[in-house]
Amino acid sequence: MGENPFGDVKSSDWYCGYIETASVYEIINGYNNGNFGPNDTITRQQAMVMIARAMKITGLTISLTGNDISALLGAYTDGAFVSDYAKDCIAACLKTGITSGTGNAMISPKDYITRAEVAVMVQRLLQKSGLI
Repeated sequence: MGENPFGDVKSSDWYCGYIETASVYEIINGYNNGNFGPNDTITRQQAMVMIARAMKITGLTISLTGNDISALLGAYTDGAFVSDYAKDCIAACLKTGITSGTGNAMISPKDYITRAEVAVMVQRLLQKSGLI
């Protein structure tokens, strides 16, 4: 699909094609050092950034103002701990119902996410996009 831009992903790795495709569609960018970190555990905010980027591909659009973003994140006790780069993406995931936080009015942006949680987010993305 594309070219492998990451120094730590070999063309012989079974997942290389998937990473190339996700990179071409700008779902992933990797790290600033040119690596992808294929064996790294990801955080909830990293996952929501990827999901929000995938929303563009599925045709699920949402318009948010700065006030909308502040209100959506402000509804959670740990909303202030969301990294700047992820704020609009997390707000989009919250607004569309792709995620609703982890309970106790928390987003848990820096907690590691499980495969099961990602699977639920992907399923909701596809449902909200009318693809399943």
